[in-house]
Amino acid sequence: MDAVFQTKSAVFNYRTAAVWIEDGHILLHRQADDNYWALPGGRVKIGEDSMTSLKRELKEELGADAEVDQLVWFTENFFEYKNAPFHEIGLYYSVTRKGSSILKHGPFFGLEGERLIYQWVPLEELSSLTVYPAFLQEGLLKMPASTEHLVLHT
Repeated sequence: MDAVFQTKSAVFNYRTAAVWIEDGHILLHRQADDNYWALPGGRVKIGEDSMTSLKRELKEELGADAEVDQLVWFTENFFEYKNAPFHEIGLYYSVTRKGSSILKHGPFFGLEGERLIYQWVPLEELSSLTVYPAFLQEGLLKMPASTEHLVLHT
């Protein structure tokens, strides 16, 4: 069971995400019906640690084996999505590939069908996209040397 629950006033979500950079490109994804991008990953299951969760999500969504490296950002993110207030705990890890590269040109779908669209975006083109959480547009260009804790209100 995913570590997400809904109350009368908000949704709580525990998410892990991949900061996957290869050859000057960052891997992003978006819901097919959304107009913004995010880092790939997913919800942590109850009883599962965040690193295992991220490996599982990348395998399920992309068929990719990844090495989970450093925790880059720990976020407490407060935002609204589809008219519902969210309180999200997000763990953003740098990852590197194990095995062959999955770097592709142009948008592509993962193993779970056409619900999610993936794309490797050149880092210098990030400013032309809408990426959430918004701190990522600058943060991905100036990666911190150690883990940062961010409280985000959007």
